[in-house]
Amino acid sequence: MRKRIKRAVESAFLQLVKDGKLPDSSISDGHLISIPKQEQHGDYASNFAMVMASRLKMPPRKIAQEIVTALGTSLDFEKIEIAGPGFLNFFISDTFWQNSLNNIRDLGEQFGSSDAGAGKRVLVEFVSANPTGPLHVGHGRGAAVGDSLCRVLKKAGFQVESEYYINDVGNQMNNLGKSVYLRYKEAFGERVDFPDDCYKGDYIKDIAEGVKREFGDEFLKKDLSECLNFFTKRAVDEIFSGIKEDLREFRVNFDNWFSERSLHESGLIEKTIEELKEQGLIYEKEGALWFKTSEFGDEKDRVVKRSNGILTYFAADIAYHRQKIQRGYDLLVDIWGADHHGYVPRVKAAIKAFGKDEDILKVLLIQLVNLIEGGKLKAMSTRAGEFVTLREVIDDVGVDATRFIFLTRKCDSHLDFDLDLAKTQSQENPVYYVQYAHARLESVFRMAKDRGFELPSKDEADLSLLNAPEEIKIMKILNQFPEVVEGAAINLEPHRISYYLTELAGLLHKYYTRYRFIGDDPLLTKARLVLAHVIKIVLKNGLELLGVEAPERM
Repeated sequence: MRKRIKRAVESAFLQLVKDGKLPDSSISDGHLISIPKQEQHGDYASNFAMVMASRLKMPPRKIAQEIVTALGTSLDFEKIEIAGPGFLNFFISDTFWQNSLNNIRDLGEQFGSSDAGAGKRVLVEFVSANPTGPLHVGHGRGAAVGDSLCRVLKKAGFQVESEYYINDVGNQMNNLGKSVYLRYKEAFGERVDFPDDCYKGDYIKDIAEGVKREFGDEFLKKDLSECLNFFTKRAVDEIFSGIKEDLREFRVNFDNWFSERSLHESGLIEKTIEELKEQGLIYEKEGALWFKTSEFGDEKDRVVKRSNGILTYFAADIAYHRQKIQRGYDLLVDIWGADHHGYVPRVKAAIKAFGKDEDILKVLLIQLVNLIEGGKLKAMSTRAGEFVTLREVIDDVGVDATRFIFLTRKCDSHLDFDLDLAKTQSQENPVYYVQYAHARLESVFRMAKDRGFELPSKDEADLSLLNAPEEIKIMKILNQFPEVVEGAAINLEPHRISYYLTELAGLLHKYYTRYRFIGDDPLLTKARLVLAHVIKIVLKNGLELLGVEAPERM
């Protein structure tokens, strides 16, 4: 409806220009259709007259009056009012809202889809946790945001691929292998000094015990240098297998698994550095190679190869993003931890150095998750092994609650995750509140069947009977769903879906306590069953975008 009103107003203006009733002018990009904060101001408002006043050199209310006259009784307007300095307030007829239920019903699971993305290709890279330990809750929030965003983008007409970037080279991998090697020696009773830069979690001991069971004391007499590659590979394989399993359980599946090692082995990093050298963007200082990122908006230049000849992580990032661009995507979305905020300008600088608009790259930063249990904050330290894994949270509160709660706030806001609340069956628990709305409607249809009612056909239902204020309000909210999905996609904000579902569920619960879906009037019952069916469609479609199930019973 928002788009229809915008087109109608602008078409009316063009006709008025053609008829000589208004001066000719291009239409301002500032023309917006909004939803008024107060219901008495209508369902939608246009600022057309005000943003065009200076161009047309006319009072905005005069322009507004001409538009209202030209629109007449077109579309489904009950009335159009001119308010304040020249706002056009549109009041949509109840008949439109009532008839919209059949449209939603016909579309079913396709309701909410759009062509806003126009088939543009998007690569969403997320999680990308180093394979040095199991996924923790911070990774889980990134996984929920990334996967839900992919679902939303697809719904809005984008071609989407998801990717996990595996950081499987570098000093951290050596430290991982060293950690397992030392725990392996400990398993045979040797006393070892365990360095601070090694990984101390129990999962390291588990991997070491597995090596002991399979290979016995084969590595006991060997120096670390002789078997580091074995222990590193063993650790990475086992940890990454667990990461993949946890993600599958969390309903997150990736189209691509991209290994950083492949960038090194293919020579792409060195090739990229050489090409940047040829462009005069790489220089040598103090034996190291520096990239002139400051010429592209970064606060200072960055090292890509240290004086000892070792490539930096940034060098791999440059080559990786160059490779992404070469794959032909229209938009690159990177979802990183909040501690990577300093990397944003330098990676955008690399994008610009490749001759691309920096806006081809969008970076979402995932803020920390504070786990609360028994009213107390749980401490987390990855290196010390004192952290709560995603698997532990899933096992404790379930996939649905975990995903939904991760998506209840904008990703760059801190999130308090109350484990006790997530397990309660109350309206304070956000996922229960929404899922119960769907289950409640399923129970309505079971009850209806027991009383001899089925979902009526479109011809059998008199939707004009749905004229209570609460019913009209629900229908208005239902019709906003495609717009919410499109906004979530364009703005890369999947949490908008959880906000919307919570509002819709709240309206349903209030309606349920005041009205009976199945009453003494069979015609009214049939109409309300259509309403219940459509609400159920939208709740299920929305939950699907969050990767959360829509239960039939709770």
